[in-house]
Amino acid sequence: MSHVLLCLQNFLMIDRMKRAVLDTNILTAGLRSRRGASFAVLSLLADGQFRALVTTALFLEYEAVLKRPEQREVHGLGEADVDRLLAELAAVLEPVDVRFTWRPQLSDPADEMVLEAAVNGRADVLVTHNVRDFAAAAPRFGIPVLRPAEFLRGVAT
Repeated sequence: MSHVLLCLQNFLMIDRMKRAVLDTNILTAGLRSRRGASFAVLSLLADGQFRALVTTALFLEYEAVLKRPEQREVHGLGEADVDRLLAELAAVLEPVDVRFTWRPQLSDPADEMVLEAAVNGRADVLVTHNVRDFAAAAPRFGIPVLRPAEFLRGVAT
C-alpha cells in the first residue's frame, strides 16, 4: 500500500467517531458514582464524543436492571426519573438490528445480547467491567473488550 493511502487510512480511522457497545454494568456503575470511569464514559456519550450502539433486547435489559428495586435504592432514582433517563439515552443511542446470532459464545447467556449488539453493529469496542466474561469470544469477531478507564484513554487519543 502506498504511503498516501496509508496516511489517508490513518486519517479516516482517527477522524471516524468510535462506535461502542456499553454493557449494562457501565450504566449501573455510572449512576452509582459521579467519580468513576463509568460516569465519565456516560458523560462523553452525552457530549457526543462517541457513538453507543444498542439493540432492542439490550435496551430492554438497561430498563429492567435500572428499575430493579435494589438498583433504584443505590442510584436513588425513582421510576419516573429512570424513564426520563432512558428516554434521553434512547435519543443518543444508535439502534442496531440483530441479523445474525452465534449462540452460545459466552458462559453467561445474559451476556450474549451484549456481544450480538457489538458484532451486528460493527462496534469498535465493547465496554464492560466484566472483561473476563467476553475475553474468549469477542476477539474472534475482532472486537476489543475494554474496561471504562481503558476506553477513556482510547477516546482521548
